[in-house]
Amino acid sequence: MPYSSPLRRLPRRYPALTALLLGAAAACGFAPLQLWWLALACLAGWMALVHAAPTLRQALWRGWAFGVGHFTINDNWFQHAFTFQDQMPHALGYAAPLALALYLAVFPAIAAGLTWRFRAARIDAGWILLFGAAWIATEWMRSWAFTGYAWDPLSVMWVPVPPVAWLATLIGTYALSGLSVVAAGLLLLIPRRPFPMAALIAVIAMLLVAEWRGYPMPSAAPATAPRLVVVQPNVPQDQRGESDQAMMLARLLRLSGTPGGAPRLVMWPEGVIRDFIEDDYPYWVYGNTSPWLTRTRMAAALGPRDMLLTGGTALQFDARGDVTTATNSVFALDPRGWIRGRYDKAHLVPYGEYLPMPWLLKPLGLSRLVPGDMDFAAGPGPRTMVVPGFGAIGMQLCYEIIFSGQTVDPAHRPRLIFNPSNDAWFGSWGPPQHLAQARLRAIEEGLPVVRATPNGISAVIGADGALLATVPHQQAGAIDIAIPPAHAPTLFSRIGNAAAAIVALGACVIAFALRRRAR
Repeated sequence: MPYSSPLRRLPRRYPALTALLLGAAAACGFAPLQLWWLALACLAGWMALVHAAPTLRQALWRGWAFGVGHFTINDNWFQHAFTFQDQMPHALGYAAPLALALYLAVFPAIAAGLTWRFRAARIDAGWILLFGAAWIATEWMRSWAFTGYAWDPLSVMWVPVPPVAWLATLIGTYALSGLSVVAAGLLLLIPRRPFPMAALIAVIAMLLVAEWRGYPMPSAAPATAPRLVVVQPNVPQDQRGESDQAMMLARLLRLSGTPGGAPRLVMWPEGVIRDFIEDDYPYWVYGNTSPWLTRTRMAAALGPRDMLLTGGTALQFDARGDVTTATNSVFALDPRGWIRGRYDKAHLVPYGEYLPMPWLLKPLGLSRLVPGDMDFAAGPGPRTMVVPGFGAIGMQLCYEIIFSGQTVDPAHRPRLIFNPSNDAWFGSWGPPQHLAQARLRAIEEGLPVVRATPNGISAVIGADGALLATVPHQQAGAIDIAIPPAHAPTLFSRIGNAAAAIVALGACVIAFALRRRAR
């Protein structure tokens, strides 16, 4: 009897368990590990399992198991957030990534079920194209269903590989994810066709070289060109609420540097300015602070031609003067301490900035991960703020940057996107994943993206996705760099996620044409 190893027997005897393990290993294709070649191999193995499923139910089950493994590992940082909320059981954090994965796994299960319906006796190019189209549809659905959770689409694994990531300028995130599935599926055709194997080896070798070389760095700007100053004070989440605001301002001012010959746009992160800085609130809101005095201290970082962008909180009141809600906002301050603009976050984080279904969850003892009982109100959507002396600046607060096609006001294209964030909640995996998604937005839109966070990773990202400067995780520091140029509007910036529909439809048309020709 020929020897058969346990690993070779596993897919045949336990296909759902195999799919679960493949999904978990595929998560290594994302930041911080970025083993994209491993993710492709795991996707190929999972697609083969789906094709071999004897029934639709088995195909759905294998798709769901893959998703559970994939999202549990990829979103492991979610557990870290529960350690900062005393109203929620900390032990619940260990179950939270799995609970989230049980829901998110529905989307690869749908893709698997849809594709299984059209399988032939053997895996062929047409079936692989249909799988790619199904993945595009379901990943796009994941971005908006139940307010959407677009974290780490498959295409973000290509950010370190410039030749592949560049395709996002044409077709965007979701279509590139579908093409990634197609690329993985083509691996399954290699045993039957030697020439594709040689071609694929050559392509992978070129991609590895491209990853090693990275992005080309831009040429130096003139000394008098406007500059960005991005400040990272290194404030852990468990110290942010306890830190003295005067000490925090002193740290921010010190890291902001001193004015020079060139005008500076100083950028502070989300979540470090806790005092209210707007005027005309009821006196009892301010306590022992003065909004004018707070703004004056903040403006001490600025020279006569500088401006400050900072995260903060704004309150809304009813006719009786009672607080009704709050907004997570970005404020623009001039050197005199006057507020020259405000942006309110539009895409709020479920369980972070509001509690969904409070009528059900509050009686169960559950609350938001962010301390406080008052939910935040949503702003109107992507907006461009005209900052005096610096022109049009796009605003995307924290989580908003992960939503492809929803980051720029199409009527007022900015010169760059400011993305203040508070990633101190999310352990060691969350910050590099968030940064990678911001880089993909820069590539899609052809715009620089600037991230300022309390404890990392803060970065200035070029319009091609290159990391021009960073402050590492859990370090205090600042970036002082010339404002990088924007690229011309990309094709994706003009047509948005219609590109995903076009690519998915094209894949279906080609797939059925190939099937018809084969018959």
